[in-house]
Amino acid sequence: MSVLYPAILAGGSGTRFWPLSRSALPKQFLPLASDRPLIVETFQRIRTLARPKQILVVCGKTHAPIVRRVLKQLPPGNILIEPIARNTAAAIGLAAVRIFKEDPDGILAVLPSDHHVAEPEQFRDCIRQAAALADEGYLVTLGIQPSRPETGFGYIRIGDPLPRHGRKVLAFVEKPTLERARIYAESGEYLWNSGIFLFRASAILQAFHQHLPELSKGFDALRRTKTKPAYDAQVRRIFRSAPAVSIDYGVMEKADNLAVVPGSFGWSDVGSFGALGEVKTADAHGNIVVGNRAVLVDCHNCVVISGPRLLTLAAISDCVVVDSKDALMIVAKDKVQDVRRIVEAVRRHGLKNYL
Repeated sequence: MSVLYPAILAGGSGTRFWPLSRSALPKQFLPLASDRPLIVETFQRIRTLARPKQILVVCGKTHAPIVRRVLKQLPPGNILIEPIARNTAAAIGLAAVRIFKEDPDGILAVLPSDHHVAEPEQFRDCIRQAAALADEGYLVTLGIQPSRPETGFGYIRIGDPLPRHGRKVLAFVEKPTLERARIYAESGEYLWNSGIFLFRASAILQAFHQHLPELSKGFDALRRTKTKPAYDAQVRRIFRSAPAVSIDYGVMEKADNLAVVPGSFGWSDVGSFGALGEVKTADAHGNIVVGNRAVLVDCHNCVVISGPRLLTLAAISDCVVVDSKDALMIVAKDKVQDVRRIVEAVRRHGLKNYL
């Protein structure tokens, strides 16, 4: 089988975890699921399938020094810099060109840097199955068996089984209403879209040619560059004009050579403070408590993250309380998506040093 080249996408800004996450330290660099940053967990999960020299990280210039600091085994030249954040299609194209120039038959495994996996060996089994399908020319995604009706994820409608493993993909489906999500979860015909993809570098570049032709022209020129100055200049040109489009919308929703490998490996996108219950163990009262400076009295179903000072709560239920070194946030647990609105309000008040 062709060689596997994981590409870890680390370009997110992580506003949903403010005030812990800031523009200089977004979610992927926080130890939310364990005592190690999420990006380190991602790197270690794939290490048994690929050597460090085969692993790439795509991120912005601001975050490259953090990547170097937390991923010391990663060769410095394997950090690919996005001049401007343009969503996942441009980031994946950048990684695909790098791999194609070294190994045209190489298989690119696209991994978000900020997800959690509770059962890494089962995850690796799915990656192996997906890589085998990618080696046959499919554009492959990992789909997660739904455990509940979830409105925050996209869905994949699955088709017939493929000869050896995996399923055909009938459609990528946008985030549904709650009623529709219930139908999807109960039908057995839909999987959550994990955002994890595998394909040959040559196959995804061909898909760009078909479905994102203007972006493809830039990457074709990048493939032909011979010197580092020319390469860097072309990357800047690509990202200045690139559409801010996801790989899902730009390619996967339009392609016809799609396959999905269903997986159940304790996956969580750790999408908000409310999702910490998926990766942390609650106490007898349903509270998730992080840090050793929180004292709770008669509190239930709360998420509490303490900072350097003592944090005390009494007779509070269904709240998220986060105390960082310079900011305190309190929000109802069923309104954690409003953290983004809080961030915008802080920005409007001119308090940018807190962002």
